[in-house]
Amino acid sequence: MCGRFVSASPPDQIARYFDAAAPEALLEPSYNVAPTNDVYAVLADGGVRRVDAFHWGLVPVWAKDPKVGARMINARAETLAEKNAYKPAFRRRRCLIPADGFYEWRKVPGQKQKQPYYITRTDGEPLVFAGLWEVWKPKGASGEPTGEELRSCTIITTSANETMRPVHDRMPVILPPSAWDEWLDPGNDDIETLGKLLVPAPPQLIRLTPVSTLVNNVRNKGPELIEPAPEPATLDGLG
Repeated sequence: MCGRFVSASPPDQIARYFDAAAPEALLEPSYNVAPTNDVYAVLADGGVRRVDAFHWGLVPVWAKDPKVGARMINARAETLAEKNAYKPAFRRRRCLIPADGFYEWRKVPGQKQKQPYYITRTDGEPLVFAGLWEVWKPKGASGEPTGEELRSCTIITTSANETMRPVHDRMPVILPPSAWDEWLDPGNDDIETLGKLLVPAPPQLIRLTPVSTLVNNVRNKGPELIEPAPEPATLDGLG
């Protein structure tokens, strides 16, 4: 599961990191990206990488209403090749979704409110999630396009590694630079080989930091959300 993440790095910095063209549509920095927000994603176009803005929550081409995307912010790696909503994009429209970090929540014994954690790389580098993207076009009764197309994306998840498992049994697929070209290549439709990239990240790659419950409110978007908070006494020793 990945339901909230941080995207606060400047777009030109993101573009340089991926050796990609910078986005035309600029997004505000957010320390609390939520489903249906716009996010940056990296894709390959004619052999050239570029950063574009996408609606977070994949809307299949056959959807009658784009609101269906709110239920498709994540796609399970194990069933990509089977689900009609994801199979076409898995073959042809794959992307990378950069993040400074993401959030996950853990139950605290004896308390109603869960403890949020901010998950980042231990080396300070950005996280790079495996993603899929799609283009949806509204249509009238006659089947003709009636409005502006919507470009959307989803984050692929896999089983949690040892570091993540105490908090949640799922985590985003984090792709290393060595896999980027293979994943982005739209001419590569070998889904069996591509599926082998969708594995849990090494446990030592990530760290979990407890943070304030301010992140629970999607209207809070500032850097104070990632300030470390005291570990609940009942969870000392996590990770």
